[in-house]
Amino acid sequence: MIKSGALIISLDLELCWGVIAGSGLDKNKKNILGAGKSVPAILELFENYGIHATWATVGFLFLNGKDELNSTLPLSLPDYKNKKLFSYYETKNIGRDEKEDLVHIAPSLIKKIVSYPGQEIGTHTFSHYYCLEDGQNINNFRDDLVAAVEIAKKYDLKIESIIFPKNQINQKYLPVCKELGIRSYRGNPRSAIYKSRKSGGDKFFIRLLRLADAYLNITGHNAYSIESINKNFPYNISASRFLRSYSDRLSIFESLKLRRILSDMDNAAKNNLIYHLWWHPCDFGANTGKNLLFLKKIFDRFVFLKNKYGMESLNMKELTGIVSQN
Repeated sequence: MIKSGALIISLDLELCWGVIAGSGLDKNKKNILGAGKSVPAILELFENYGIHATWATVGFLFLNGKDELNSTLPLSLPDYKNKKLFSYYETKNIGRDEKEDLVHIAPSLIKKIVSYPGQEIGTHTFSHYYCLEDGQNINNFRDDLVAAVEIAKKYDLKIESIIFPKNQINQKYLPVCKELGIRSYRGNPRSAIYKSRKSGGDKFFIRLLRLADAYLNITGHNAYSIESINKNFPYNISASRFLRSYSDRLSIFESLKLRRILSDMDNAAKNNLIYHLWWHPCDFGANTGKNLLFLKKIFDRFVFLKNKYGMESLNMKELTGIVSQN
């Protein structure tokens, strides 16, 4: 039973698989290649501050090279109406090994993550699967998730947490997660502006509100009590705040962004609530030093809140274990 506030951290480990359907690999290559340095640096910071975290990892990243692909493919594949979402078109570019290919596969990063204390490997589905798009169904999703669970077993990893790509949470698919041993997922913040939508479903005004909410208190602190977590499997470990990476364009607002997060954390610690912060490791692939310095300030506050109020750092699996005992 949690008797104090808790800081939950989750990261969406995608590399190229999170951008090929959107802004594209070329535009994001610097960030993706930079993840090779940012992930170890984040892990060092986590260890120094005693931070536990869940790394939701795309199944393709477990591959040791292209030769392993055919033996790991799901039994069925989605037929998205929007063909840009079909990540299997990109598999032809997977290299022979990680030395040759730092954007499609990452077995060494996964092994490094699990070598640090308090770090959980969750799934971000096998293929960066989109659960709300036209042209896919629950059987496609089940086959994709089976592939994700099975490839993790090659690393002696048991997948118990899922983070849905693009935060597309399909409530009808949650029983499949339960069926395959997944005990928790990261839900969206409770505000309507964070509701799950199809690709392209976020109108400009909604995106603007989300951006503003990172700097100003528009939707509240988005922290919650352990009692409020849905008692049905899998548990909804809702997100509270997306940690936006450093931007030269918005640099004058960095102090507001920091104050927004620290205020959230203060509220959670004082009221024995759960606060769930998340981001992508690739977000730190550029401006790595500035992003790490910002993260360090967050963790300095965590240490203060831990000493004053007993705030804990937990990954999703650890929090799920506590919820299941209540």
